[in-house]
Amino acid sequence: MFTGEYRHTVDAKGRVAIPAKFRLQLADGAFVTRWFDGCAAIFTRPAFEAIASKFANQPLANENATSVSRFLFSSAFEIEQDGQGRMVLPLAIREWAGLKTDAIFVGQWDRVEIWSPEKWASTQADVSTPEALASAVKNSAL
Repeated sequence: MFTGEYRHTVDAKGRVAIPAKFRLQLADGAFVTRWFDGCAAIFTRPAFEAIASKFANQPLANENATSVSRFLFSSAFEIEQDGQGRMVLPLAIREWAGLKTDAIFVGQWDRVEIWSPEKWASTQADVSTPEALASAVKNSAL
């Protein structure tokens, strides 16, 4: 399970340190892809394979499934950690997520989302008060 929020720097080569708390979980292989809301997401190999399996079981004529599949898999890249716990974020991922010099890693149970500081701040504004948070919970499936 991935939890927590961590801020790291993206260098000129697109390398960013994977938060130490996540490195072991991602050591056996992981994929990064564009994700919803304008962020990127990292999945362990088994989690990514589970997503792929769901799409593989959709009827070929399901246009919505095909569109989402194209979105996710066309931008998916297998990532590896270097000896310093860094990974390279491909340019397409950095552009999609608006990642320039800083990245915020957010644990989201089965995945790690990677946000630009500006986009992350914007998403948090929606639940920045107790009233807004209560309203969001009330209107969710929880």
